[in-house]
Amino acid sequence: GEWVMRTACKEAMKWPSTVKVAVNVSADQLTEPNFLEMVVSALEDSGLPVNRLEIEVTESIFMREGTGAAEMLDQIIALGINLSLDDFGTGYSSLGYLRKTRFTTIKVDRSFVQGAAKNAPESLAIIRAVVAMADALGMSTTAEGAETEEEVRMIKKLGCRKIQGYYFGRPMIASDAQELFSTFDAGQPEYNQRSA
Repeated sequence: GEWVMRTACKEAMKWPSTVKVAVNVSADQLTEPNFLEMVVSALEDSGLPVNRLEIEVTESIFMREGTGAAEMLDQIIALGINLSLDDFGTGYSSLGYLRKTRFTTIKVDRSFVQGAAKNAPESLAIIRAVVAMADALGMSTTAEGAETEEEVRMIKKLGCRKIQGYYFGRPMIASDAQELFSTFDAGQPEYNQRSA
């Protein structure tokens, strides 16, 4: 986990200053005694500004009562690091999490994206509700797993501000990302409108 955090921060320093890096963090990592010190050290060593780091967690962190996870999230936010709630709605969701912790982003799980593209009423209703709730709480929404133009069109129509998935690109090595960002810096519109 520490190697991933340090490597991600260093690599992000090679990217345009408008691009953030998101690092998934497990509940186990989050509750390690030196987790916050390690994150601060990774930021300092790399020179990455705190607002360019986003830590992604799943709802499973809230299932571990008494671990100090909620307090750790508060400390992360206090530093100015972005915090994303990943796979929202797929686990034991509780709206109380959103009241207690000021997430920057709520990520709508791919299963709802697929359902919405097929006009499944439940998926459409869930995405609309998540978008409305996030907007009211000053959070943004990211739809995960968009693979088709139809899914992207539907997600935009439902109001998600950010979209990620294979429609925009597959996982890539660092040198390919550098090449992508070179195109991005050149101002080609197809990359300016896409969220990686």
